[in-house]
Amino acid sequence: MNEIQALILGLVQGLTEYLPVSSSGHLQIGHYLLGTKEFDSLTFDIVVHVATVLATLVILWKEVFWIFKGLFRWDGQLNNEQKYALNILISMIPIGIVGLCFKDYVDAIFEGSLIVVGVCLLVTGSLLAMTHFHKPQERENISPLHAFIIGIAQAVAVLPGLSRSGSTIATGLLLGNKKEKLAQFSFLMVIPPILGEALLDFKHIVAPSAEYLAEHGAEVAIPTSALLVGFVAAFISGCFACKWMISLVKQCKLIYFAIYCCIVGILAIASQLI
Repeated sequence: MNEIQALILGLVQGLTEYLPVSSSGHLQIGHYLLGTKEFDSLTFDIVVHVATVLATLVILWKEVFWIFKGLFRWDGQLNNEQKYALNILISMIPIGIVGLCFKDYVDAIFEGSLIVVGVCLLVTGSLLAMTHFHKPQERENISPLHAFIIGIAQAVAVLPGLSRSGSTIATGLLLGNKKEKLAQFSFLMVIPPILGEALLDFKHIVAPSAEYLAEHGAEVAIPTSALLVGFVAAFISGCFACKWMISLVKQCKLIYFAIYCCIVGILAIASQLI
């Protein structure tokens, strides 16, 4: 993988992590189009995912500071910051179960299949389209039950092509949560799972199992310069996409992404069938 390829893939990851079009699906399509599947994509994916987490912390630093400022203060009952942090923890339960018990199984079955990516992109597009036509009365705050349901949507989005941000935001909107707060919650709730996933994947690099070596032993190492370019590209584009997506959710302009996901999904499926 050269620096140009890393730049393109880093931009793809940074933009699609926040825009509701599936970063995992677009990375698979990107690797397919650029011919980089033989490289150590796991290391590259970890690097660009950490870059997008950093982008989230930079853009939403006020919200993160607000949570931590009140997290360890006790006023006799749970304050707003502690309730918010508790909702994030509740939302992590489904993805924690899937990540620890089923992630390797899902990756082994679905990774690299553009047909699966295409079908899941069509599902993402359908969810986003539903938010355009179904507009329930908005609730002021996200409840623990809704946080758990949104967490289930995040867990299902381990499938490549099913957008994590698209699934969580669409689910929250369909449940009637206030759109001004939903995008921020969606991006903050994803930070622990992304970091946890990176740690789980990192073990394959530090101490690869026999099964992993058998499947990935022929991968070519990625130059450090390419990893650095990918990190910077993912961080900068991630900052832009995070801020832009928050604005788009407030304006409820998700139908355009629904159309885009459906078009790309159809093209991905057609590329494997024609």
